[in-house]
Amino acid sequence: MRFAAMWLALALAGGAFSQTRLNSLEPGRSLQPSRQNELVAEALLRNPEILAAQKKYEAARLRPAQERSLPDPMISAGWNANGNPLPGAGIGAEPTSNIGAMVSQQLPAAGKLRLKGAVASREADAEAQQFRAVQLSVISRVKQAFHRLHHAYEILGLLERNGDSLRMLLRATEARYSVGKAIQADVFRIQTQITLVETRIAQTGRDRRAREAEINSLLSRAPRTPVGEPEDIATTPLRLTLDELVAKARDAAPMLARDQKMVERADTAVRLARRDYRPDFTVNGGYYYMGSMPPMYMFRVDMNVPLRLGRIRAQVAERSSQLAESRHTLEANARSLEFKIEDEYLAAETAQKLADLYSRTVMPQARLAVESSLASYQTGGADLTSVLGNQIAIFEYEMNYHEQLAEFQIALARLEEMTGVELFNAVGATK
Repeated sequence: MRFAAMWLALALAGGAFSQTRLNSLEPGRSLQPSRQNELVAEALLRNPEILAAQKKYEAARLRPAQERSLPDPMISAGWNANGNPLPGAGIGAEPTSNIGAMVSQQLPAAGKLRLKGAVASREADAEAQQFRAVQLSVISRVKQAFHRLHHAYEILGLLERNGDSLRMLLRATEARYSVGKAIQADVFRIQTQITLVETRIAQTGRDRRAREAEINSLLSRAPRTPVGEPEDIATTPLRLTLDELVAKARDAAPMLARDQKMVERADTAVRLARRDYRPDFTVNGGYYYMGSMPPMYMFRVDMNVPLRLGRIRAQVAERSSQLAESRHTLEANARSLEFKIEDEYLAAETAQKLADLYSRTVMPQARLAVESSLASYQTGGADLTSVLGNQIAIFEYEMNYHEQLAEFQIALARLEEMTGVELFNAVGATK
């Protein structure tokens, strides 16, 4: 009786969601709690993917100024000689002998440089959106790893509590067996369940270490750097409807914004290709020393004649096809994004509903079943099968509850990556 009563108290305490943390039991582990917003901030500063994307964007920002600039001028120097090829031969005596220099400057057709700069600017804008997409991807992966790590700690605590409950039940059953009120098979069955719990503890411990290594990788830390136990995150309901989220994603999603910039870039490239129908110019000016004769000055304008119209038409057609391709890509990615948003939204919505169902209905009823079966077991009105089955059932329900909570948070992190919309505040709070 005494053992059974102690086991009941432990089983009921195990139904609560606050758990004994495991960090303090492991020498060398960090006791500092891990906060999601601090991990995200560190990832933004140190993640090599983000740093690489940032440098690529910074390089792209420098291209428009280069494309808008005129070509470098050309300076030519030389002489014309009479009588021998040496410099100065015949100067002052022959009107065709001279020494001088000439400067040439190429002037592209009006608007070409401006359009080249606009094309490079659109490419830089697209790189800015790509940079933002990489940031959101890394943030999402940090949050997902954080919530998986938090889930591993929750499951480890739940397994520890369940193991303690089973060991208490084992002692009660051994006491009943010693006085002939239980069979030896009951003892073996409980021992088997305890062994199964220990195997799941080992598996979950491995998953916890993997998530810690993943977080360290995303933060560019050494693989075995202590992470600390994740702080609890307040679970808040979805603030936006599916239609509202899709509408916000059309403006905030970085990949759609990148595709839109590529459409604008392709449209500008078409207009630039059409400027090849207009000629480019080269302006030349020179000064020539003539000795005792008056100096000679030269000014000339050269112009290319765009006679290869077939080439220009083909170039315009190519750029037009690229523009059509960019528009179709934007439309296809928009449709694909809407599907992915709906898929993840439904996953989050379902996980939230299931977690609520487990916490409000399933687990309270299961605890009543455990209490009832244990009371009957104490008086001999129920066998171990009923007690053990009810205990295993509530353990599985609590496992499912925590899995649904994790799935909900992970779905939100994925939605944030896809839409660019913040869906929950990463501030530690007690559930």
